[in-house]
Amino acid sequence: MGWLYVVLAGGFEVLGVIGLNKVSQKKSFMTFLFLILGFACSFSLLSLAMETLSMGTAYAVWTGIGTVGGVLVGMLVYGESRDWKRILFMAMVLSAAIGLKLIS
Repeated sequence: MGWLYVVLAGGFEVLGVIGLNKVSQKKSFMTFLFLILGFACSFSLLSLAMETLSMGTAYAVWTGIGTVGGVLVGMLVYGESRDWKRILFMAMVLSAAIGLKLIS
């Protein structure tokens, strides 16, 4: 169950980052609510994940999912660069997270 929690926490972290971007574009009650709910759900699920996973593994995987998810949203939604070097480094982050899963 811990792995499911950390994956969901990473997904909500991406939503929080999207909310952060929306707040930077337009400050309104709804954008702040989106930001706060995204990060609140993310931290709550990360906390639940840490009940069964080691702190270092859970945090590393959570940040990896958030990092890769944020970059993917930037590329697919906001038209950011799709340079092969960005994709290479995303693959390295993903492989590190998978490696942590395999050894834990």
